[in-house]
Amino acid sequence: MPKTPDNRQYTLIVVSDHSQAVRKFRLPRRWLKKGLVGGGVAAVLGLLTVTHYFTLLSASSENRGLKEENAQLRSQVLLVQEKVAHVQATLDRVERFDAKLRSAVTHLQDPERNLAIGPVGAPGAQAPLSAPAGSENPAALPGRITSLDTEAHRQEASLRELTEYFEDQKSMLASTPSIWPTQGWVTSDFGARLDPYSADRSMHQGLDISTPHGQPILTPSDGTVVFNGTEGGYGKVLVVDHGYGVKTRYGHLSETYVRLGERVARGQKIAAVGNTGRSTGPHLHYEVRVNGIPENPRKFILE
Repeated sequence: MPKTPDNRQYTLIVVSDHSQAVRKFRLPRRWLKKGLVGGGVAAVLGLLTVTHYFTLLSASSENRGLKEENAQLRSQVLLVQEKVAHVQATLDRVERFDAKLRSAVTHLQDPERNLAIGPVGAPGAQAPLSAPAGSENPAALPGRITSLDTEAHRQEASLRELTEYFEDQKSMLASTPSIWPTQGWVTSDFGARLDPYSADRSMHQGLDISTPHGQPILTPSDGTVVFNGTEGGYGKVLVVDHGYGVKTRYGHLSETYVRLGERVARGQKIAAVGNTGRSTGPHLHYEVRVNGIPENPRKFILE
């Protein structure tokens, strides 16, 4: 038999406070059931929505915390990279100074005295190149730091060897020309050049350092004055013998402050820049000779 529809109704009575009128509303039972079901669904949906909202709010707060933490970590990584780059730059400077010292000693080579010493480490070994801060992969930092540690130990061994060597060669070190003899700028370097007078190509055996007339000239190391006089195109000339076969020559001087045979010490004022002899302007002609052979003075200057 077909099911009989439920026609039962509920009466809703509404009484107003401002009038005596009474209103009645008849609601079929099936409408009430649908309303309750709809309200329940709406309540569940609302609950799910609120729950989802608070979940998103919590995740958002956690994400903000993670972003702040990541920003701090990135800042720390950049700081470490900058420090690594600074350490690498320092090691590079030490490497260059080490090479400069060894070069100066090597150019005083004498097989009978065994003065020459070679570099520490494998042939062709070089310090790793510095990477700009921020461009290096953070994951590579441990390997980079290990490499720096290895390089630092290599440099330490090299400098320890130099220290021990110079402890045994204090006299030779004091006699090695190692500072600029005067302040100015190099206008003609060591090597082949065009002669400013004849325009012929000739060998320039020293450095021409342009500087004002009267600028003081300092001896670059300990020694003895072995010549003080005039020498052709060099004008007034001073020659200092530093021992170990090393002599320095100073040309185009305006005057000298030391006597023949006088002992001089590194940094002592020995003469003044001039324009004597064959010269186009005030400057110092500076030579370094080892066993009578001209060497590039730059090899001996520890900047």
